[in-house]
Amino acid sequence: MGKKILWINPVATNLFDETFKKEFEKVKQPDTMVDVVSLPPASGPTHLEYNCYEVMIMPEILRMIKKAEEEEYDAAIIGCFYDPALRAAREITEKMVVTAPAESSLHIAATLGESISIIVGRRKWIPEMRENVHKYGFGEKLASFKSIDMGVHDFQRDRNETVRRIKQAAQEAKEKDGADVIILGCTIEFGFYHEVQAEIGIPVIDASIAPLKYAEFLVEINQKFGWGHSKLYGYQSPPNEEIEAWNLF
Repeated sequence: MGKKILWINPVATNLFDETFKKEFEKVKQPDTMVDVVSLPPASGPTHLEYNCYEVMIMPEILRMIKKAEEEEYDAAIIGCFYDPALRAAREITEKMVVTAPAESSLHIAATLGESISIIVGRRKWIPEMRENVHKYGFGEKLASFKSIDMGVHDFQRDRNETVRRIKQAAQEAKEKDGADVIILGCTIEFGFYHEVQAEIGIPVIDASIAPLKYAEFLVEINQKFGWGHSKLYGYQSPPNEEIEAWNLF
């Protein structure tokens, strides 16, 4: 049985849509189909480096999630390391699984090692990301956050400089903080993991590949065993009569 997965770039620019699509084609399973979408251009922020920007795009994310399930996607990925609206997205789906970069990367990293360091662009990002690490239950495995003083749109401008900074931060995390797994804490840090990993000698998790592979895994166990998001407590869906009465989504 094939897998139909939607990657949502939760920003109002399609700048990276084709690039992500090409990258996913290289690493996806043969029976997986991946579509990449973003918010309509000029409809909101083109990055989510501020929490207020993140909140502004959440209603549109939920509408896209709802539409994805109606279009019979097996999984959706909210493609920002803040994991915006992840719990809410799981509430409004019935069978489709939903994941996001931080959650999936942390689950994978925690399986591969004992101590995790997350390399981010700016210090501004760290407080919310640290909250998510603890919320997901990985606080005891967190060695450190490392900032390389770059914004979202800086990572791909000078790849040599980005690699240099990531390597330096990763080496410091390994030698000084005791990290034995590194997570690149932004989806736009794609394409750097292999070179960094080869040099420092420990796993380096790419935050765009990780949620795709995790989504494939979640779809597979959902299709084969019926293991989807539990609707008993936290991910319980709101009543349809309220959704219809209030004209939501």
